[in-house]
Amino acid sequence: MNIKDIAKLAGVGVSTVSRVLNNHPDVKDSTREKVLQVVRDSNYIPNSSARVLKQNNTKNIGVLVKGMFNPFFSEMINTVACKINDVGYTMILQQNYSEKYRDIDILKSFVKDKRLQGVICLGGEFLDLNKDYIEDIEVPIVLTSVNNYNKEYTKGYSYISIDNKKASYEATEFLIKNGHKNICLMVGDNYSDQGLNKERLLGFKKALEDYSIPYNDSNLLEGHYRSDISYEATKKLLKYNPKVSAIFAASDTMAIGCAKAIVDSNKTVGKDVSVIGFDGMEISQFYNPPITTIKQPKEIMASISLELLKDLIEKKQSHKHIILDTELIVRESCSILDKD
Repeated sequence: MNIKDIAKLAGVGVSTVSRVLNNHPDVKDSTREKVLQVVRDSNYIPNSSARVLKQNNTKNIGVLVKGMFNPFFSEMINTVACKINDVGYTMILQQNYSEKYRDIDILKSFVKDKRLQGVICLGGEFLDLNKDYIEDIEVPIVLTSVNNYNKEYTKGYSYISIDNKKASYEATEFLIKNGHKNICLMVGDNYSDQGLNKERLLGFKKALEDYSIPYNDSNLLEGHYRSDISYEATKKLLKYNPKVSAIFAASDTMAIGCAKAIVDSNKTVGKDVSVIGFDGMEISQFYNPPITTIKQPKEIMASISLELLKDLIEKKQSHKHIILDTELIVRESCSILDKD
């Protein structure tokens, strides 16, 4: 499978496929979706840098994104794309949606094949990142908002994220202080892992403990970071536990699915069941009602990632591990209950 095959299956020209894979803006949304659907269905790994390789360009910065579509990362990619020319580099974007290979191996291949000077990783699992891998990859790495990384070995790469446990605690405490006791937490793919989901679950549990509210495992749901799955999970929740007064979803995408399920269960968001999301996505502001959310500083995270990587490439500074603050944005999806 090559770019010509993708073009034929999508019914478009090779140049159009190239523009889609290189994230050019001058492609209709419908055409872009058609091409990306073929890419997904065929498990094609875009070789978006072939032309750059032929030119032996040595000013390439890679952005490796976990998942095909992630609106949170999309906004960060836009920030990097807008700023990268100003710092004298070219961005090569690769989306990693492979379940067959480890993220660390995809990263290694990406760096070698594209002759990158450095790489920013958005999302993914990097528990296997160690001294041998760092020495083998040989270029600066910045892990930004990744699911997990090797906390036992922190040399040779940079890390930028938030305090997920603290942010989750803040969201849960806000609900508790507004009278909510029967609170549901919706996490992503697997709440028993060692990454984001575990940290947000720990923050949730700690807030309940501090306010002497028993933790109920039946109020813990998985939404897989998708609105449709979150919708179905919430519909089931409201059937077997109609007294739930609030849902804290670990992403705005899942929060929207929860909100829709509440409405379709003949309840009112913000009156019968309160909803809090996570990420601070633009769409959360324009949902009806607007959704309360924990806002991550995604533009700042993207800008710092790029500036730090540039300085690392140019040997102007050493690696850093940066934890940024979040902000609770209170909107109409949350109500105040009468406190006993």
